[in-house]
Amino acid sequence: MTIGNGHFWNRMKILFLMIILIMSAAMLTACRGAGTQTEKSGTEEPGKAGSETAKTAKETAEEEETAKTARKTAEEEESAEPGDGNEADPDIILGDERTDIYLPMLDGKRVALFTNQTGIVGNRIEIDTDSEAEHAREDENTDTGSTDAGSIQVVEDAGTDSMGDKEDAGADSLKAKEDAGADSFTGGEDLIPFGQTGDGSPVEYGEHIVDALVRQKVDLTVIFVPEHGLRGKDDAGAQVQDSVDEKTGLPAISLYGSGAAYPSSADMDRFDTLVIDIQDVGLRYYTYYITMYYLMDACAAAGKEVVILDRPNPNGFYVDGPVLRDEFVSGVGILPIPVVHGMTLGELAQMINGEGWLSCGKDSCLLTVVPCENYTHQKKSSLVINPSPNLKDMRAVYLYASTCYFENTAFSVGRGTAFPFEIYGSPYITGNDEYDFFFTPESMEGAVSPAFEGQECYGKNLRGLPLRQIWDEKINLEYVIDAYRAIQEQNPGISFFGQPDGSGHYWIDILFGTDRVRGMIEEGAGPREIEQSWQTEVEAFKEKRRPYLLYEE
Repeated sequence: MTIGNGHFWNRMKILFLMIILIMSAAMLTACRGAGTQTEKSGTEEPGKAGSETAKTAKETAEEEETAKTARKTAEEEESAEPGDGNEADPDIILGDERTDIYLPMLDGKRVALFTNQTGIVGNRIEIDTDSEAEHAREDENTDTGSTDAGSIQVVEDAGTDSMGDKEDAGADSLKAKEDAGADSFTGGEDLIPFGQTGDGSPVEYGEHIVDALVRQKVDLTVIFVPEHGLRGKDDAGAQVQDSVDEKTGLPAISLYGSGAAYPSSADMDRFDTLVIDIQDVGLRYYTYYITMYYLMDACAAAGKEVVILDRPNPNGFYVDGPVLRDEFVSGVGILPIPVVHGMTLGELAQMINGEGWLSCGKDSCLLTVVPCENYTHQKKSSLVINPSPNLKDMRAVYLYASTCYFENTAFSVGRGTAFPFEIYGSPYITGNDEYDFFFTPESMEGAVSPAFEGQECYGKNLRGLPLRQIWDEKINLEYVIDAYRAIQEQNPGISFFGQPDGSGHYWIDILFGTDRVRGMIEEGAGPREIEQSWQTEVEAFKEKRRPYLLYEE
């Protein structure tokens, strides 16, 4: 079941403008008709007739100009793509802001919550608006870069909060937008990391969904947490321990790495309704949706309700990559979907339920999705907080679909540096002019004992790529293919893809959900040829998912 989905205001605006245009044209015709009749009858006094004729000409010119303006505005509204930075685009309102819809559903219920550090109501932050506004005006006066697509939408997405009266994070300034984790759409290293302002100061986040529910007297009994833990600081793949939320005293039960992907029967007995509010990034090997799947499966078996407070998918504007094959099901991929599925968690949950992928069969989960308002899949909405420790800014979120395949290869993907997934390099590459960027991974929070720790790695720096280019490229296999060929030339004895597991699968096979991609790389195929190999299954998936979409494509 989906509640409160509406996206017609832009069309209503266009219709209104067209009505004005038609009325203006009708008035123009009437005025011209009156002038002609006067001339034909010859009954008016000469002076009066001349005066009326002059007045009609003046009015006609004004009305033609009005009609021209209305027509131009209507055409611009009609041609504007959703999320392209057009000022008419309304703010995105997240599911967790729509309290009038979901709070009545929770009344009298014991409630469990699946969330982590990303569950900021309205996806918003606090900024010092007094000091930032002046800097922003200076920036806007000097900036020559493009501000289309998401740089305006990002702030609109971050600046809507129905649960507090703090200052809007969406100030009309490029500086404020960058503080919210956006990008000015120019190349370079100017993308401010999550959690920092322009001067490097930490930001203050808005209200968390845990605190919001407790404040509104919801009977919250337990919190379920995914990979990286409740605060999102544990290493990738690290075991997450059960804990207690310091602020509320609520139990925080780990469903990742603790030996059980499903809640225990005792934990299931704690609640009647499960609420899900967590930020995903839309890739099949990103594990939050997997925990959601197990929770839905458990709730379906126990007859528990599931309510998803939906959020935009930052990679929701495209679908790409091969569909997972059964033999490659793993802890980083459990559903027959492409690498980039282009769906929000709410949409994906509807597909999981509707396709019968749960143990209890088709539509076995008592599912309700509270959708976002004013979101379409083409809107580029920025996050305001790390979704996980090694995605540190929005460029990393977008590059993740192209650079994750360096994991467990002869290359480092930058874990143990300030820019993981935005750089890559290897200690086995030296003296190569194509790989002249270098870095040394070090152990740090969120990346303890990273690959090639303490070793100088030579490779490439992708931080100068404009976001528009990354969006257009989608999954870009050139990085991995070029690196593979460089290793083959300089160190042919090194296994670029690392070592296979007991089933003969390499980690890149697990990530892609097939060994076809690795096989084609080893056979010398180029990026376009490999990408073409999965287009048929991508199109078939897009048709299959269509009934479950909540937002315009």
